[in-house]
Amino acid sequence: MTAEPIPVRRSRGDRQREAIVTAVRELLEERSFADLSVSTISERAGVARSGFYFYFDSKYAVLAVILAEAGELLDRITHHFAPRQPGETPSECAKRMVGAAAAVYATNDPIMHACAVARNTDAQIREMMDDFADGIIDKIIRLVEQDVDARPISPDVPALVRSLAATTEMTLTQDSAFVGRGEDPARAIEIVERLWLYGLWGGSDLRVD
Repeated sequence: MTAEPIPVRRSRGDRQREAIVTAVRELLEERSFADLSVSTISERAGVARSGFYFYFDSKYAVLAVILAEAGELLDRITHHFAPRQPGETPSECAKRMVGAAAAVYATNDPIMHACAVARNTDAQIREMMDDFADGIIDKIIRLVEQDVDARPISPDVPALVRSLAATTEMTLTQDSAFVGRGEDPARAIEIVERLWLYGLWGGSDLRVD
């Protein structure tokens, strides 16, 4: 007989902390981050202001947790940015990496969109987003360095990866300059896949299935 799994019991503190994070996620679907106050977050989460400050120093600390969770999700989907697997073509790898990013942005759409907008006016969010991007870019650079078939179109791989990552971010947040107004985002995402393929493998194996 298979033993029944023992349910994990969360403490009241864990539930309150999770409620605060969930509240920020929900509120960002309704308003900008600049319009969020600790009082509003606490009310939505069903905790007192003092309870909020027991777990977080500020609303930015909550956002940092959400971004960290997004980074962990991206790690899992990409298998911790594993190098191209045996038999995996460059086009398949490009599709895997862009697809993983698209899944993370879709899961965290209000948060990522709010951050993309706020980074231009909020220095703290800009620094947080830069830290988030730097961590991803460093992992992709290592992936390229480990790939014997990589043929970067520029010897400056960090700058190349950063440009590709920025284009991907703006496309996935559906910035109209990259996606167009009223256009199907899938068209732009396919182009981004090809940009990664050309940029890192010099167009080797051009199929993006």
